[in-house]
Parts: sequence; structure tokens; C-alpha cells
Amino acid sequence: MNRPVVAGLLGLLIAAGPLGANAAELIQPGYWESTNRMLSPIPAKSVERRCITPADVAKFLMGPSNRHYACTYPTRSFEGGKILLKGSCVSKKGRRVQVEGQGSYSQTSFSLTAQVATEFSGIPIAGKVRTEAKRIGDACPAPAAS
Repeated sequence: MNRPVVAGLLGLLIAAGPLGANAAELIQPGYWESTNRMLSPIPAKSVERRCITPADVAKFLMGPSNRHYACTYPTRSFEGGKILLKGSCVSKKGRRVQVEGQGSYSQTSFSLTAQVATEFSGIPIAGKVRTEAKRIGDACPAPAAS
């Protein structure tokens, strides 16, 4: 399992789409921080911050899952503060990852735990990942000067 799978769960949630809710009911635009943990097979942790502008909300909800994977979720539900996802993601190099996750959300936070399974050199690899994210501000920081 590689780091983009863990780091991409915020993107997976945002891209999964609003089924049963409009975009504003799922997430508020702003500055978000996510803590991504690979719980197994090899523990790892990363923290990332991401700006979600009002114009980006609908695009993120309907767009590709993240920059590493294109995902489809035949089973996907965001209702009553609960998340249910079941589907698969394919990397740019063709590696398929099965994803099944559950969690909870509000307009300013979410938590998602997912079972993931892939294959590496013909060997099946399964793992568990968890993302917890929170909105940390109304405005995003100005881009760093080059």
C-alpha cells in the first residue's frame, strides 16, 4: 500500500459526490486539515492541509477522486451524518485498489475508516486506513511568494 492511498481519503470523500444532499450540506468551503493514518499493514501517518474554495466545492464533489487515483463507488451514501462507500480506485499506472469505508461527517469535520485491498506482484495486500479532517478556517492562506 502506498502513501497516496492514505493521503487521498480527503479527496475520496470530497469527490464521492452528494447523493441525497447538496454540496453545501456536506462540506463548507475553507481551509481543511486532514490527518491520514495507515493502521495496517504498516502503520504510517501524514497530515495535509487543503484549500477548498466555494467555486471548487461542486467541482470536487463531481470530479476525479484525487491526483493519484480515479475512483468509482457503486455504493455511496452521505445521509444523516453517516458515510458509506464501497467501490474501487485505479492508479495512473493501472493498479486497482478495492475500497470499503464507513464514517461520519458534518459541514466542518469528517471521519472515515476504510478497508483497502490491492495486489503487488501477484501478492494480495489488505490494509486499513483512517482519515480525520476538520475545517480550520474560513479563508485559505495566501500562496507563498516564489
